[in-house]
Amino acid sequence: QVQLVESGGGLVQAGGSLRLSCVDSGTTFTSYDMGWFRQAPGKEHRFVARINWSSGATYYADSVKGRFTISRDHRENTMYLQMNNLKPEDTAVYFCAALPGWSDDFADVRYWGQGTWVTVSS
Repeated sequence: QVQLVESGGGLVQAGGSLRLSCVDSGTTFTSYDMGWFRQAPGKEHRFVARINWSSGATYYADSVKGRFTISRDHRENTMYLQMNNLKPEDTAVYFCAALPGWSDDFADVRYWGQGTWVTVSS
């Protein structure tokens, strides 16, 4: 059974940092690209970043490029999202997701976790 579990969210001031983690209890990480989406209140899920588990190739949304870094740890079966220079507009629920290599649309996500809240105060 696939289970993706996020952690690391919280409340931070603008300009601060947080690191999100996503643990895969199964073998999802090796079967799909892995990524992060976020959903602000009243808005749709938006793509944040993705990583290919095998090659380590990464891709970011323009809104987070240069501030966020996605990475993975094979031994721990864990994916990370290091978020620096956070802005109030980064406030959202962040979801870990398994997605196909050809899509950044949440509608095409295969599996996702329960989400973790990130709140950035101004």
